[in-house]
Amino acid sequence: MKPKIYITRKLPEPIVSRLAEVCEVKMWDKEEEPVPREILEKEIRNVEGLYSLLTESIDKTLLDLGTKLKIVSNMAVGYNNIDVAAATEKGIMVTNTPGVLTETTADLTFALLMATARRFIEASDYLRAGNWKTWSPMQLTGQDIYGATLGIFGLGRIGEALARRAKGFDMKVYYHNRSRKVEVEEVLGIEYAEKERLLRESDFICVLMPFTPETKNYIGAAEFSLMKQTAVLVNTARGGIVDEEALYHALKNGDIWGAGIDVFEEEPVRTNHSLLSLPNVVALPHIGSASVNTRLKMALLAAENLLQGLQGETPKHLVN
Repeated sequence: MKPKIYITRKLPEPIVSRLAEVCEVKMWDKEEEPVPREILEKEIRNVEGLYSLLTESIDKTLLDLGTKLKIVSNMAVGYNNIDVAAATEKGIMVTNTPGVLTETTADLTFALLMATARRFIEASDYLRAGNWKTWSPMQLTGQDIYGATLGIFGLGRIGEALARRAKGFDMKVYYHNRSRKVEVEEVLGIEYAEKERLLRESDFICVLMPFTPETKNYIGAAEFSLMKQTAVLVNTARGGIVDEEALYHALKNGDIWGAGIDVFEEEPVRTNHSLLSLPNVVALPHIGSASVNTRLKMALLAAENLLQGLQGETPKHLVN
């Protein structure tokens, strides 16, 4: 008999067909709506494999219901939506999809940096609202990127890819990481800096570290007080790493100049969120990896992880 799996969001047909070659597949079929918790609680009782997205909280309560469950395949690099410790205790494999989204997410991060620095969204809205009546010397002026200093928190694959892009703009690049990467420093011509120095000296600060209990609110009021008043913060990692209330006050009070945000502590972010009221915030709906090719690669990699686990192999991207 084929193993049973449940997919928590509608996937492209080629991915579903690949899974159906080996598995008996059930799938939540609404592309723009997360699977309701009560349905997920029902379906997980009967399956050996779960194909999940960041929108699902795979917590201990849910895992306790999955008495037949062997593997949870997460279509994302991060997996803070899954209680990995509880899964490990139950002998359930957890996998992710690193590597395939590196360059796409680095593209988005640098684009968000540029859009915030040069006020793209604000300027577009200004034009569309009919407010552009004349040219004036300081109208919608932003911050220079070429030759500026970039600070990167978290020098994983995406951080390295972002540093490569920054060097094309002749930027000085600092990074802060759990451990130094001397070989990468030499290859890319970047410099390790302690947290406080990076905050004080950087014109642009990009957050690319994973969300963990240790990194929750890693950037808060104390950190904003160290940053330049002309600094721009960009977060394309995870919501919760940046203290959103502290960020709002720093932006509102002019302690920093602007922020580009692709991730929020609660997603989807509510439309009355305080940060969305500020003109110096460019906000995106978690689209860091959202190119057609990358999302298809992620979906296929998550499928292959799932199949490997169900066929008795060690998945290539096992995280526990």
